[in-house]
Amino acid sequence: MHMRVSFNAKKGCCILATLLWLPSSALGIADLLKDPLGVQPDRLHTGAIFPDGSLIASPASVDLSQPLELGSAIDVALCSNPQIRSAWAAIKVQSWVLGEARAAYLPTVNVSVSRLVNRSSSASLSGTYDYFRTGNQLYSTLTWRLLDFGGRSANNKAASQLLVAALAAHEASLQKTITGVVQAYFDAITTQSSYLARKKMTEIAGRILAATKRREDRGAVPLSDTLQALTALCKARLNEARAQGDFNKSLSLLVQVMGLAPGTSIHLPQTLELYRVDDVKDLNSVLRQAEENHPAIRAARAKLAADTFKITVVRSEGMPSLDATASLSRNGYPNQGLSSINQSVTTAGVTLNLPIFEGFARTYRIRGAQAQAEQSEAQLQAATIQALTEVVRAHADAMTSLGTLKATELLLLAATQALHSSLRRYDYHAADILEVLNSQSALADAEQERIRAVAEWRSARLRLLAESGLLGRADLLQERP
Repeated sequence: MHMRVSFNAKKGCCILATLLWLPSSALGIADLLKDPLGVQPDRLHTGAIFPDGSLIASPASVDLSQPLELGSAIDVALCSNPQIRSAWAAIKVQSWVLGEARAAYLPTVNVSVSRLVNRSSSASLSGTYDYFRTGNQLYSTLTWRLLDFGGRSANNKAASQLLVAALAAHEASLQKTITGVVQAYFDAITTQSSYLARKKMTEIAGRILAATKRREDRGAVPLSDTLQALTALCKARLNEARAQGDFNKSLSLLVQVMGLAPGTSIHLPQTLELYRVDDVKDLNSVLRQAEENHPAIRAARAKLAADTFKITVVRSEGMPSLDATASLSRNGYPNQGLSSINQSVTTAGVTLNLPIFEGFARTYRIRGAQAQAEQSEAQLQAATIQALTEVVRAHADAMTSLGTLKATELLLLAATQALHSSLRRYDYHAADILEVLNSQSALADAEQERIRAVAEWRSARLRLLAESGLLGRADLLQERP
């Protein structure tokens, strides 16, 4: 008797250990087969890309002790932006949803194993007798859907379209971040150039004041000329201080847009005149490219297609379905006692499911799916209008800034020559201090117009490419300040 109890206990421990091992083993297999149906897009393996297909450097390696270039600023921003990370995670989520939709085409298999003890009691005149029987129970089922009137197919197509929408939404997040960095970067470049120009004007005003004092000491000019030159110098210093404040503020905004810690020290290139001049394409051509390539439009279009497929999914749920089933039971069935004898039962067949009446719930679900598709269609139109409006605005800005480049170049050249001429004439007593100061003021205005024109052109050109969905790393590398 003791030998039998010991043997059963060992056997029960082995079965329990097996049952505990199976889930961990299954999880290990699941980890090895992370994507058995191949639903993950290549982008999750190769990394994020620009709209032109070039890879984004992540994590970005940037030496902040060196002058910061636009491409490096964008790389840092793209790697640290939380909205981009959220959009990247959304791609993963939707790829697993697609995998779940594809898995509906495969059979499902379930196995349950039990270790049971049956106790039966009987009473008679001679006394009460208890009978114990210990055994193992096994039950397994296989179910495979054969026909569902297109429900799985429509669900698979809807999930595929939602994955396309997630990919496009990620590109839209990239575009939004790139546009913001471009704007902040050139704002900082503009304010820096303005500060340097104001600093240069202060130096010129100082030289004019020194020359006026020398002439006053010789009795060539009255004290009023010196006072006017001193006033001009004080005004130049005031403009320089304001320009420095604007530069520091724009630099702080650039640091924030890049996702760096507040107070991070960065340096910008000081040369503004090196820029790339391209012919701006015809507006209709740009609009056609934007309507085809703009990620926000593609995301809305894919969302509409997915919602259209979901109407079929909801309808198919109310249609008949046909399943193939098979089961194997040994020593009884789950939630029942052991059979009196050791036996195995195998069953196989097909099951036809006929939904008859659901209290009109299906009708309302179909109407809801149709309304969702109508809403997505309206959102597609709204996204198209908004995207194309931004393209029109960027195109107009690019055309305007391109037209002002040559004019500001001539204006700056003329103002520089006028100041030099006024200074020479002033040295030879052929001009008064007012002419010199007016020439200095005109040169300062010309410097500001030139700085503004160059920065606006560079920003507008890149924004037009970004809004059209065509901006790539090559464009950023060629746009060096």
